Amino acid sequence: MARNPIPMMTHKFASYKEASEKLTLKQKVGQLFMPAVFINDSEEEVQQIEDLIRTHAIGAICFFHSRASAATNFEGKKKVVHNEHSYDRLKQLISRYQNAAQFPLLVAIDAEWGLAMRIENTYQYPYAITLGAIQENSELIFEVGRQIALDCKKAGIHWNLAPVVDINDNPENPVIGYRSFGDDKNKVLSKSEAYLKGMKSVGVLNAIKHFPGHGDTATDSHLGLPVITKSKEDLLDNELYPFAELIKQGVDAVMVGHLAVPALDDSENPATTSSKIITNVLRKDLGFEGVIISDALNMHAVSKKFPEKGTLESTAFKAGMDVMCFSENVEEGIQQIIDSACKERIDASFKRVWKLKEHAYTDADQQQSTSPLSALNKTLAQQSITELYRDSLAVEQIKKSNFLNLSVDNQKENNFSVSVEKQYGQRHHPLELNSINKIRKLTAEYENIVLALFPPLVKPKNQFGFQSEILDFINELSAQKNVLTYLFGNPYVLDILELNPPSNVVVAFQDFPEFQTEAIHHFNGQIEAKGKLPVKLKNYHEKV
Repeated sequence: MARNPIPMMTHKFASYKEASEKLTLKQKVGQLFMPAVFINDSEEEVQQIEDLIRTHAIGAICFFHSRASAATNFEGKKKVVHNEHSYDRLKQLISRYQNAAQFPLLVAIDAEWGLAMRIENTYQYPYAITLGAIQENSELIFEVGRQIALDCKKAGIHWNLAPVVDINDNPENPVIGYRSFGDDKNKVLSKSEAYLKGMKSVGVLNAIKHFPGHGDTATDSHLGLPVITKSKEDLLDNELYPFAELIKQGVDAVMVGHLAVPALDDSENPATTSSKIITNVLRKDLGFEGVIISDALNMHAVSKKFPEKGTLESTAFKAGMDVMCFSENVEEGIQQIIDSACKERIDASFKRVWKLKEHAYTDADQQQSTSPLSALNKTLAQQSITELYRDSLAVEQIKKSNFLNLSVDNQKENNFSVSVEKQYGQRHHPLELNSINKIRKLTAEYENIVLALFPPLVKPKNQFGFQSEILDFINELSAQKNVLTYLFGNPYVLDILELNPPSNVVVAFQDFPEFQTEAIHHFNGQIEAKGKLPVKLKNYHEKV
């Protein structure tokens, strides 16, 4: 999957002093806008974006896969069309949009676990929750950040809107969850530090998110406004802690989430439109002097509160925002900011944004070598695999016995169960709705079962995509048999399983081939489980 890099800039980049004197007030405001652009846009839509960039001196763009997969379609109401050539399309569009810009664009993307978060057929690295299971190995997290940054740079992307530094202490969180390093503030901080240093080593910009902390909520801000009801003291001690510490060390940007936090703003304004949160807390209390960027402004948590075009953008700017991400009302937003804001306030945000561009373009020519992804994922798998054993003797009994080799594949490529069949001679039986009765009869012959579990979804909505009948049958097996489960997915899946108290689970986190291979090695006793669960579950604990 070798990639040829494209030029990181198509214009001579002006210094801030030159730009400040050259750009008009309207152009300076245009530099504060970051509209969304989409890999699968039609030619007509691409031309509309080119015209928007050209006409309004747009400063930045943020890439998404398609309009059907964008934030307000989060629940999949529209069909997402996959594009096998999306990486090449990405490079083509970057070139076109840069050529349309009078002033060089900052090109951004959400690549928390690599370009694969948005772009097909690109490198995917483990989710943050997987990295959270790795113990005392900051060099590995650094390397993940570095490799993701290198992939961004080769594509022509300057700004990775990552990492997530939210502390995920709500198991039902529908939007953070697996994107967080865990529920311990110190471990979230240390993992974030390593990831950020990896990105910085390559010269790719970062943005820690989602200020002031999106972890403790069960509301999806794509669809509604979460309310965080903790006291200010509790927030400072937990949610705000990673932000405060990382700001002291120096970060490029902070992304503000769409959250109502009454302890910080008793009007319950979303943080993205709250001067008490942005200006008072983030700027003054925490001393952040860099770029403040909004979470996507098309998200319903805020967009539905401001039906008049441009009002959301101008309100966010007035509150202290520098970059309006995913603005759908650029022209109206620019005009309202010009009409309502003073020149000094506009110049202050323009300076921060342009200085960020200077940093991006200064580092554009750095060249560093890449490492093979497969080797890195293999090491990450070895270091993250986690045992949740309640009865180690029962595990040994399974391995020495004639056991049932069972799986819930959910159309995933299941190398694990196939390898179990080859190595142990135990035929692989996929568990599906139409095979439950057959499997139930088959289990009468077995006391011991090895179950490979591949969740359909990584998010908790609708029971992680599992059919209720499948979950009920798994719970039935757990109550009656000695079951060893290998979970290739989000560990929060275990909270929806009513597993029998003696049940044993190995969390492998990812369904990547390398993680399945290392899971087999673990089953064979070739490697030890070195990971520790980075979040608390209702009924499970780590091996002691």
